[in-house]
Amino acid sequence: MDAGAAEAPHEDAGPPASPPASFTLRYQLKDGGMEPIALTVDEQPTIESTSVLELRSSIGLRNYRIRVFDEADRAMVSDDSAEETPNGVVYRVSLPTPLKSGHKYTLVLDAQTGSTFTDTQGRELQDLRMEFQIAGEKEKEAPAPPPKNKKPEKKKKHR
Repeated sequence: MDAGAAEAPHEDAGPPASPPASFTLRYQLKDGGMEPIALTVDEQPTIESTSVLELRSSIGLRNYRIRVFDEADRAMVSDDSAEETPNGVVYRVSLPTPLKSGHKYTLVLDAQTGSTFTDTQGRELQDLRMEFQIAGEKEKEAPAPPPKNKKPEKKKKHR
């Protein structure tokens, strides 16, 4: 026996606490594969045009919503699906048309109701805003058609 070694009494603290939620964002390539988007605070990643975005969380989420906004801060129309797995949530945003080249977009994860959303452990999570830009030049907008109701021209005064 080793008289120098003493064991502290064991206390059962229950299961170990899971780490805080982490997120990964990926987009679908033209060949159907998925490519990660770097989530950095300092820079805005540039990606290829896509119509599918996928956000994965490392733990289940409650009372959340995910939306994609355009440069004018308008919510984009999308057909979304969420799958809860033992490893978290896989949320897929399917847009009816690919995102426009040269434009900036923001994926937002926030509370569906109230001011906060939580993970399955009940911990409150911060809203998440992920900005990215689509590679390429902005497409030229079609010129606006001339107004149909032209104002009558002012009559010139004769001197």
